[in-house]
Amino acid sequence: MITCLLDDLDKNETPIPIVLTDSIPIITCSHKRRAKVALEMTDKGYCATKGLHYFGVKLHLIAKHRENTLPLPEYLGITPASTHDLNALRPILDSIYNKNIIADKAYNDEKQNLKLKNEHNSQIITPIKDKKGMPMALKQFDQAFNDLFSTAVSSIRQHVESFFNWLQQVTNIQIASKVRSSNGLIIHVYGKIAAALCIWMNF
Repeated sequence: MITCLLDDLDKNETPIPIVLTDSIPIITCSHKRRAKVALEMTDKGYCATKGLHYFGVKLHLIAKHRENTLPLPEYLGITPASTHDLNALRPILDSIYNKNIIADKAYNDEKQNLKLKNEHNSQIITPIKDKKGMPMALKQFDQAFNDLFSTAVSSIRQHVESFFNWLQQVTNIQIASKVRSSNGLIIHVYGKIAAALCIWMNF
């Protein structure tokens, strides 16, 4: 159902060679409690954006960038909460060609980016991460450019953050404390995504 909804939303879209990726936590219980639900799918994770330890899964998104509006989802999937964002993305990268992939610093990987450039004519663009051991003089020399570049990347990334904020407001998808099974967790996540996309289509 979600695939059909995304196909309908994708009609008449002008291709833009930019995709966005990020993830949000889906919380089954607090890290202070003993996890009992969907243990084969969930584990303990940490959300740096929220400064939050939790049990649950991560919802990962890859979406087409669109000017002045919410990005259009191309891929939505879940992993255990402890899965590193880049590791979650790796199986999808083989299907991405001729695109700039805008992401946060967690996705910064020189080896992976070199493979993308050579084999897919694509690249992952993230805010610039300070290199350990770099002399202070070199840091200060590059600081102005690095700050401007990172600000530009972050401004584009705000679109995917806006999508997640909208999804949370419409569905309260991040709170899964009433889920009682693995099937229930899957229905909670993908059912709420389907409901949100139906609302989107009716705007």
